[in-house]
Amino acid sequence: MSDLARPAELSRVWRWLLLVSVAICAASGLVYELALISLSASLNGGGIVETSLIVAGYVAALGVGAILVKPFLRWPAQTFLAVETLLGLVGGLSALMLYMTFAVLGQNLWMLVLATALIGILVGAELPLLMTMIQRGRLADARTTGSLVATLNAADYLGALVGGLSWPFILLPWLGMMRGAAAAGMINLLAALFVGCVLLRHLLPRPQFIGAVVGLLTAISLLAIVLLRSDGIVATARQQLYRDPVVFAQQSDYQDIVITERGADMRLYLNGGLQYSTRDEHRYTESLVYPGLADDAQSALIIGGGDGLAARELLRFPDMAITQVELDPMVIEVANTILRPDNGGSMEDPRVSVITDDAFTWLRGGGAQGQRYDAIFVDLPDPNNDTMARLYSQEFYTLALARLNEGGRMVVQSSSAYTTPDVFWRVGSTLTAAGCGTVIPYHVHVPTFGDWGFQLCGPTGMELELRSDTPELKFLNQEVLAASAVFGEDNQPRMLEPSTLDHPRVVEDLRRGYRQAGE
Repeated sequence: MSDLARPAELSRVWRWLLLVSVAICAASGLVYELALISLSASLNGGGIVETSLIVAGYVAALGVGAILVKPFLRWPAQTFLAVETLLGLVGGLSALMLYMTFAVLGQNLWMLVLATALIGILVGAELPLLMTMIQRGRLADARTTGSLVATLNAADYLGALVGGLSWPFILLPWLGMMRGAAAAGMINLLAALFVGCVLLRHLLPRPQFIGAVVGLLTAISLLAIVLLRSDGIVATARQQLYRDPVVFAQQSDYQDIVITERGADMRLYLNGGLQYSTRDEHRYTESLVYPGLADDAQSALIIGGGDGLAARELLRFPDMAITQVELDPMVIEVANTILRPDNGGSMEDPRVSVITDDAFTWLRGGGAQGQRYDAIFVDLPDPNNDTMARLYSQEFYTLALARLNEGGRMVVQSSSAYTTPDVFWRVGSTLTAAGCGTVIPYHVHVPTFGDWGFQLCGPTGMELELRSDTPELKFLNQEVLAASAVFGEDNQPRMLEPSTLDHPRVVEDLRRGYRQAGE
């Protein structure tokens, strides 16, 4: 009797062990895809275009892999182990290699597509190879093949579910993107090693079996090195992105937080985008805060602004009570520690109530018992993806306006009035559509940002002016503020369609930038 013609009991054990291995490999495959989506969000903004390319490209690549593996079905065991070795390596190293590519070359959508295609092709080759091995092992006949295919699919989908839950709840928060993907690759390779040593050794000639095991062990060793040294590798690559020395870097649940420092200049970056420089942040912060304060304003809501700079300025008014809504608790932690010299400890002042929540959800749910405010400041990163675009939508501004007291004002940072004019004017048009009585656009020069814009929303007849008891400022005065509302002939005010949840136009505005503005 051939080694392949095993007793029924042994065959059942063989099949169940193989099904467990299938589930592990499927879990790893989905982790790789989720890692690419997470990395896309971190490095490229992760909009609908990038996410759709990854998801659709991955699914299409599964079919391509199933077709490309056909010529190799004559050697299913050897090919399966080779595929798993490549998959573990490519998937495990994908996040690290893409990050290093981004650090050297900048945003590169084609590299993301290529990684997605390679992983999808290798995953797509797994099931045809598994079915061939099972049939050659005489573990299925014509009567039971359909049942076995259903069981294989169930194991595959269950494994995908485990991988989908493991990434956001275990691998990403505990290990981060680079080490999380490497850990998934390690598990993938260990499962393949188990399959090779326990289940497939009788199907392979001895030299091929030894070669497959050596290849798997080599790949496992490589990923082990990445797991142990990834922090140093990433730190070296990350430094290529910033001209100044990186003094803090951490991947939170929401974004990549980096702080650089050179002399007296400290800079905060979120997902690679500069948020402020201590050299000139006072120009931005004063321009954001003081135009939004009427003479009798005593309460303020800050949406975003987790660095604490806006709160710092508002606290210069002794009677001011502040509610701060920031999504990322790690930003608050950073503001209270390494950024404390810049914000003066504003986030820990008893007059500031800090809430960590999604601003849209918080407003929609009537956060703070529906409290109304004399001033609202929307200090958020630019809308470079569809998730952020929610907070630049007509619906969001409508919710925010409902929390303003009569005569209250709201200021929205609106990106560069010169570099991205469509974004700037779109925000103003969206505020008008949301119900602002008066919208006043204004812009100032912030050296590290360039020409930067804001939109002031308030009651009909409101004017752009500083309140009478404004303290002495470093940059802003009434003359400068009046001049900030003047725009050159090459960038006159325009009314555009509002950005909405259904149609987040502001994202495409930002992607087009200045060169194609208005097209």
